[in-house]
Amino acid sequence: MKFLRVAGILLLALLLLAAFAWSFGALWYDGPGAALAALAALALVAALVFMKPWRVNLGIFALWFCAILGWWLTLKPTNEADWQPDVAQLARAEIDGDVVTFHNVRNCDYRTESDYTPRWETRTVRLSQITGIDMAIDYWGSPYMAHPIVSFQFADAPPLCFSIETRKKKGQSYSAIGGLYRQFSLIYTVADERDVIRLRTNYRKGEDIYLYRLAIKPEQARIRFLEYVNNLNRLQQDPRWYNAITTNCTTAIRSQQPEAQRLPWDWRILVNGKGDEMLFERKAIFTGGLPFAELKRRVHINAAALEANDSPDFSQRIRAGVPGMDTP
Repeated sequence: MKFLRVAGILLLALLLLAAFAWSFGALWYDGPGAALAALAALALVAALVFMKPWRVNLGIFALWFCAILGWWLTLKPTNEADWQPDVAQLARAEIDGDVVTFHNVRNCDYRTESDYTPRWETRTVRLSQITGIDMAIDYWGSPYMAHPIVSFQFADAPPLCFSIETRKKKGQSYSAIGGLYRQFSLIYTVADERDVIRLRTNYRKGEDIYLYRLAIKPEQARIRFLEYVNNLNRLQQDPRWYNAITTNCTTAIRSQQPEAQRLPWDWRILVNGKGDEMLFERKAIFTGGLPFAELKRRVHINAAALEANDSPDFSQRIRAGVPGMDTP
């Protein structure tokens, strides 16, 4: 019994510590500033030190936490802000039978990662001409975390990429901790491969892209395509917050699918740097009969992208020799 009592106290202490850390972060990142967060934390600590008994302290903490949570839940995302140029426009799509017209497709003219001319285009594709899906997995440092970019393939048009990202305001930079709060809106960037892939292989430093062909039939690819279209159009009227755990570049892909069609949950959906390993195990990507380590070596496209650079046949050249890319 004593062991259970001690374990219960430790568990409660951990929960309270986690709640305190989260609420302090909410004030720090989403509140008026660091000074208010520090003052609120000091006021709480002072109250807990001088108030007795512990039940009163617990009640004070609960009120403090609930007040911050209630305020935090009132924060709403918006489409109106002074956005960074590369996310200044929201993509939208119009469906007319077989024809889908996209507005604000990004195809920037890059000179460096930060020096570029924003360029937004209108693209028209046909649902009946979708042949498959490629997935580019971008690593920027840790082997455990990555950014997936989905590229739809067409028989009669260049590939069209969807990249689910943070929509940052001018002056903002990505923060993994800030991504746990309400710092960033969610954006579905629709882009040319010479933008969204070449940016990461040719202009950013220390990023590696691996390009896989998904083992999916054209009719299934068309269903996935319409899921992206419906979600990016929904963001026009119903903006959403990005969250590094619950609504990020990987979980958003899964959640946009009907529940019955989603991949079974796997820890590698969150630790998405291992996502390609999960897809390999589930036979969801073309492998060419190769073991995973050799497949991953063969689908690394940085060298091919650097060589292709701004060539008009960039998409064809980065796929040369990649297993499954000659599979219709």
